[in-house]
Amino acid sequence: MKRHVHTLLAAAFAAAFSAPLLAAATPEELKSIGTTHLPWGAEKAGNKEGTIPAYAGPVAPPASYDPKTPGIRPDPFADEKPLFSIDASNMEQYADKLADGTKEMLKKYPHYRLDVYPSHRTASYPQLFLDNAVKNASECKLSENELLLVGCYAGTPFPFPKSGSEVMWNRIFKFDQHAFKTDGMGGSIVDSQGNRTVTGVGAMFIQYPIFDPKRSTPIGPDEAYERMRIEYTDPARKAGEKLIIHDSVDMVKIGRKAWQYLPGQRRVKLSPDIAYDTPSPTGGGASVVDESAVFYGALDRYNYKLLGKKELYIPYNTYKVRDPNACPDTVAESTKNVLNPDCVRWELHRVWVVEATVKEGKRHVYPRRVMYWDEDLPGVGIGDAYDSGGRLYRVTHTLPITFYENTGHMTDEWVTYDLATGAYTRQQNSTMKGGWVVTDPKPDSFFNAETMAGGGIR
Repeated sequence: MKRHVHTLLAAAFAAAFSAPLLAAATPEELKSIGTTHLPWGAEKAGNKEGTIPAYAGPVAPPASYDPKTPGIRPDPFADEKPLFSIDASNMEQYADKLADGTKEMLKKYPHYRLDVYPSHRTASYPQLFLDNAVKNASECKLSENELLLVGCYAGTPFPFPKSGSEVMWNRIFKFDQHAFKTDGMGGSIVDSQGNRTVTGVGAMFIQYPIFDPKRSTPIGPDEAYERMRIEYTDPARKAGEKLIIHDSVDMVKIGRKAWQYLPGQRRVKLSPDIAYDTPSPTGGGASVVDESAVFYGALDRYNYKLLGKKELYIPYNTYKVRDPNACPDTVAESTKNVLNPDCVRWELHRVWVVEATVKEGKRHVYPRRVMYWDEDLPGVGIGDAYDSGGRLYRVTHTLPITFYENTGHMTDEWVTYDLATGAYTRQQNSTMKGGWVVTDPKPDSFFNAETMAGGGIR
């Protein structure tokens, strides 16, 4: 009898953790969509001080924009001057609006500063994404220990997040494009003395099958939400390498699948280690895979606690650092320890704050992380990563822009600062190679491992 009771309790416990959770939005929140809140859940109004504006729609391209070269997007705010700058001498005045990692960098590097400009909320979403976000507010749920979506459409899953996991799922389903590419994805490492080394250059294709504008059905757990393919051409040691990654909605039973083609071996191999805290292939030893663009991949190694929402200075509308005429790589990466402060624009935005701590029985080189995600662009923000001694170890910043030629964004360029060594790595940068462009989707076969070997032998 006692064994039978224990069995029933164990079954009930398992069911409780696998059953779908309640939808996040309250009736009051649902009514606020379109009045006080935007479809993706952000507050429509600005702040009372006027330092964060009300949302007024996407940014218009400047007169200097040439649609024939869509990857090169000149700064629409080039005529603006910084409102003020923050450095080690005055950081305490702004401390309540600075991430801990930012404060640590200001203290550690006397030549570091933040040039703070007027804030512009430039998010740009297609109508289908907005419609789906509204559906998700009442229909999208989580199951499998918050590692699986149920009944969700291709829009913001949780416009009114109530947990850290819901904010992280919003990041995973951020909208950039259905399909886009660059012929010159680049990675580099700048060591503590300011010496710059290219770590990888190649063509990169990113496709989000769930954002097919023709689909109208909920997202299935067996679907890949993202597919990526990289074909390296430089430096010589990486030329000819290829990498394909599939990320599935089901993080429990399917998870990430990755394959590499290595020309020296002339074979394709399954690469399950391209995930979590494996060193990034183009990070030069200064970053790991799942801190790409602050966080990239499965959520299963951490518990996520929502610490609230606050106003924070973050890199935003960073057109200048992506413009080869304004800040070519040789200028942006010419300073030691940090990207050239002349090239990086900072703005004040509202962000969701999420603390991630490693689950019992799991491991990660960062036992604790704190992430700050923009309310309008949930893939944009700052990540502070801590080592096993509780010290700040690395800091990651995204460098986002909004596309002019279409709805959507490019939020996957980032820089990671290694506070232990003084080095930094900038990745998925395409400044010198024509930028990122919207493209027609590739067939599924393009992202199959079987197609990798063709043309890959150098």
